[in-house]
Amino acid sequence: MTAYRDAITLMRIPFSVYLMPVFWFALSVLEQVSISRAIVVFLILHLLVYPASNGYNSYYDRDEGSIGGLKNPPKVNRQLMHLVLLFDVTAVLLAILVAPLFGALVALYLLISKAYSYEGIRLKKYPIISTIIVTFFQGAFTFAMVQVGVGLQVQEVLQFPNLGFAIVSTLFLCGSYPLTQIYQHDEDSRRGDRTLSLILGITGTYVFAAISLFIGTAVLLWLYFTSRQYQNIIIFIVATAPIVYFFTSWVINASKNKAAVNYENTMWMNKISSVCISLAFVCILIYKSM
Repeated sequence: MTAYRDAITLMRIPFSVYLMPVFWFALSVLEQVSISRAIVVFLILHLLVYPASNGYNSYYDRDEGSIGGLKNPPKVNRQLMHLVLLFDVTAVLLAILVAPLFGALVALYLLISKAYSYEGIRLKKYPIISTIIVTFFQGAFTFAMVQVGVGLQVQEVLQFPNLGFAIVSTLFLCGSYPLTQIYQHDEDSRRGDRTLSLILGITGTYVFAAISLFIGTAVLLWLYFTSRQYQNIIIFIVATAPIVYFFTSWVINASKNKAAVNYENTMWMNKISSVCISLAFVCILIYKSM
């Protein structure tokens, strides 16, 4: 039982909360949402798909230092792979029951996520390719996957401005993704993983993140403006102000003391950005329902 408890810990189910903004974003741009289907889609993604991906990556990475959501991860064991396979199969079967296309998209997402760490492929070794793939699949692809899960047709997903919103989700991921790697430079170097953050360096990572997040925000606000959703502009700016404050403070502190580039601050950045962006899109959903 201890081995399975450690395995569950390595699947980092609470860490899935950091991927919630894409889910809420995908729903917030829709005119109508089936609440029952949205709940099922949420549970499949956040309780099965994301933990299965986390667990598989932990199995092959075998991190000795802190990882996302775990400061002191337990040792990897074979029970972890048992749970990963169980979660994989359960996620795909449930997704197929929701909609066959949704099931296919979930299966594809799981396969791509495994290629990230699987030793025979290990996309993580290729900084540019892995960044493009991760930000696309965790961003625009997941955005579309959620909408298909709640009942949209493919042609509806691909029409403007919905496609523009999907692209914004990938731009946001481009900003946050290298920040999750910024404190792991030493461990990634030892394993031979050339992450984007490692190539950019600490300062370069902050600059890249700032530019990506700025472009994503600018495009999002432009889409809101052109579709006359002026209230959404105000909601988003107000809700995400804490992110700008924390990120700016972190960068300033890191420029004075490299010790600020650590696990704790990275996790705080993840928490604040996830909660604030999710809050913005939930508020937009509530406003629409009113």
